[in-house]
Amino acid sequence: MALSKQPIIVIKKVSGHGGHHGGAWKVAYADFVTAMMALFIVLWLLSSSSKIKIAVAGYFNDPMSSHKETGSDKVGDDENMPIDKENVKKLKEQIQKAIKDQKDLEKLAKQIEITITPEGLRIELIEDKKGTFFESGSAKLSDSGQELLSMLAGQLKPLPNKLLLEGHTDAKPYSNDLGYTNWELSADRANAARRLLQQDGVGKAQITQVRGYADQKLRVKSDPLDPSNRRISLIVQWVEAPVAPAAGEGGKDAKPAAAGTAKPADGKAPAATAVAVKPSASVPAKPSAAAPAKPGLLDELKKLLPASKPK
Repeated sequence: MALSKQPIIVIKKVSGHGGHHGGAWKVAYADFVTAMMALFIVLWLLSSSSKIKIAVAGYFNDPMSSHKETGSDKVGDDENMPIDKENVKKLKEQIQKAIKDQKDLEKLAKQIEITITPEGLRIELIEDKKGTFFESGSAKLSDSGQELLSMLAGQLKPLPNKLLLEGHTDAKPYSNDLGYTNWELSADRANAARRLLQQDGVGKAQITQVRGYADQKLRVKSDPLDPSNRRISLIVQWVEAPVAPAAGEGGKDAKPAAAGTAKPADGKAPAATAVAVKPSASVPAKPSAAAPAKPGLLDELKKLLPASKPK
């Protein structure tokens, strides 16, 4: 008897990955990257200048105001608008707030005077007896003067307004040497302020004048030797909006005056007043008189009208 055929059993081993492990590793990796970024920021701050540290600290204390000091938001917003007599108060309040936000400058607020004048917004840095913004008897800026002018440069460099710088002294003679007097000292201090402003981003073409007045424009006229007469003035000039030409003054919208047809009682032609218009060849000549109506035309029209009823 023949042996029955046994079924052939084939065993296949399929090797595969385990179950889904999820995305937990992504969270751990993100935490690692964040920690590394924080480490690099700390290392960068440790090696940065005090100006950058103040700006970063101010940003975390008040992000909506301190970020303006860095200039990162100057492009494309309304702070690039020129300062005129309508929005000058906004710039004044902005500078005053920036001074209060910096503790080193807050104590000098009484020596910083901001006024609105016919020439523009005047910012005055007023000295005291010991010398606040400049070293005594020198055109070298102190640390407080450099810090304040750097802050002002950040506020003023985005503006299209022109800037003026003035230097003033008191009436006390600088020295007996006529080669260097209060005239030179006032001009040198204004120039020192100009150099620092341009170093911090103010354009060369933005500063148009540097003036040295010595003691000719005293702040306290009753006391020519008062220390507050020694000061630096920074003036933000107005930007006047161009005035559109009125109609009839040569603008595009100007229209010539309509020619009059009435004649004066004496029969004389009126004299030309503003513009004399010459007739061109393409303009037809003015008819001398109206042509008389065709005979019988009025009668034909009366025939077409209905007969009036008798009253």
